[in-house]
Amino acid sequence: MGNSLFSMASSTSPSDGRSPRLPETLSRCVTASVAAAHNFEVTRYSLLAGVGAGEFVTSGTFSVDGHDWNIQVYPDGWKQEMNAGYVSVFLCLCGGATGVRAKYTLSLSENGGESVQRSLTHRFDTVGAFWGFPRFMERPRLRQWLLRRGPGGGDDCVKLRCSLTVIREPRTEGVAAVAVPPSDMRRHMANMLRGGDGADVVVLVRDQPFRAHRCVLAARSPVFRAELFGGGHMRERRTSCVVVDDMEPSIFSAFLHFIYTDSLPENPDTPGDDQDCMAMQHLMVAADRYGLDRLVLICEEKLCRGIDVQTVATTLALAEQHQRVALKDACLGFIVSRGVLGAVARTDGFKHLLTTCPSIMVDILDKVASVMSK
Repeated sequence: MGNSLFSMASSTSPSDGRSPRLPETLSRCVTASVAAAHNFEVTRYSLLAGVGAGEFVTSGTFSVDGHDWNIQVYPDGWKQEMNAGYVSVFLCLCGGATGVRAKYTLSLSENGGESVQRSLTHRFDTVGAFWGFPRFMERPRLRQWLLRRGPGGGDDCVKLRCSLTVIREPRTEGVAAVAVPPSDMRRHMANMLRGGDGADVVVLVRDQPFRAHRCVLAARSPVFRAELFGGGHMRERRTSCVVVDDMEPSIFSAFLHFIYTDSLPENPDTPGDDQDCMAMQHLMVAADRYGLDRLVLICEEKLCRGIDVQTVATTLALAEQHQRVALKDACLGFIVSRGVLGAVARTDGFKHLLTTCPSIMVDILDKVASVMSK
């Protein structure tokens, strides 16, 4: 079997194969805020009807983050020509530093539930500046609310709530940067396998011993778990050697590397020759045999990308035997592609495939028919 596919290539750097990390610093922009709420009740509100546009009542002053505010309510609207049919409601900056940015929500409650809600974000640059909603609510609609309350419905009171958040100026600050390196568990596990420290079981493959750790084998493979721990503690103490007679040592070496590191030994992205493809086929068989589903898929993906005239028949036989649908479809697609079928049919592998699995010819013909119908 070719060794290039599973060769334990040396690292690209003298230490651990990882690119050197650049020195890193960190800063961040922080925007703080202070939030509060103020409730404003206007009792006997109906008596304010007819006060005239531009006339207003104000709430008491409330402070948020050192800035003084109040709520202004215009029962007959702010301006006659623009919003006489509406109640106008504004938030006013009435003291403190200027140039403050605020995010606020003005809401009107009926029977304890918020019925009208308006939100805004604005920068107040001068004391006395007010900003809000000239058309906060239609005046007839508000009158209907008050009438619906009926006798004893709540003393003709309008309840406004202002939820206000003062947004402070953003500031940039340095942050102590702790560079967390990427996980190097894979490297440590590979070193443990290579060095054999703490190994407590020997896997004998065609008379070639491989030292390993029973807990790792059992954790990764249900077959090894049954072999090593299936009989309880007595079996655990007794089983110090596992015999594997259905795999070549070179394949088992790559298989064991995957068990420890969840990766294949360094290898080309695509099988480079027939021997490498054959090795990948054998590795997929081993992965299927020992219940390593992810390794099966890795092998299947690599075999799909490495299909050629000389290997497609054996790969197709493998896909059929192990019910790998994607791999089988890739093989059939390659066989029926333009100018390939004749060359494949002349290979020994294809002739052997027809002898051992004659039904595959039906699949090939179906694929040909499917391609021709498009």
